[in-house]
Amino acid sequence: MSVVILQGFTLGASLIMPIGAQNAYVLRQGLRRERHLWVAGLCLLCDCLLIALGVFGGGQALASLPWLKLTLTLGGSLFLLGYGGQSLWRAWHNGSARLDLQGEGAGDKAILFTTLGVTLLNPHVYLDTVMILGSMAAQWPHQALPAFALGAVLASTVWFFGLALLAARLAPWLSHPQVPRGIDALVGLIMLGLGGHLLSGLLG
Repeated sequence: MSVVILQGFTLGASLIMPIGAQNAYVLRQGLRRERHLWVAGLCLLCDCLLIALGVFGGGQALASLPWLKLTLTLGGSLFLLGYGGQSLWRAWHNGSARLDLQGEGAGDKAILFTTLGVTLLNPHVYLDTVMILGSMAAQWPHQALPAFALGAVLASTVWFFGLALLAARLAPWLSHPQVPRGIDALVGLIMLGLGGHLLSGLLG
């Protein structure tokens, strides 16, 4: 059973670690100390639900609904382009702002919707957690699936909370006025790049 957990952990970690919209947002919130643990927990909750969906058979159902994939791709691309534009606007206009080390900033509702947006409106998260994990899980007998899912969930837990906590710990050393500008610029470019890639895939 430990081998199954290890495979789930290894595959889950390899899928979640590349920097994307979700990781960029968790990193930004950690550096700003704006509800960073809350954001990490919400990302983990979404991952748990999607991992369970994929491991226990949801991947095949999603693959059979092309209209749903199209809707997710279009909605995700527009969301990422909009958020990326906002981040670049902040980077351009708020160059003298310092990192907010007290956790004040965007309201809870805005953080909630942005976290859900970068998580659930990104088609790649369904490809990774539902379809790829689901196809790998199918190689194991039914009784081993909970262990496989547990391994993937452990990987998400370590990654999201590790990223948020490490970023928050680094925040005092990154309080130079230009740091938030650089963070917003980096996040904005990542979001615009991902959104443009998704949209070009639809148009192509």
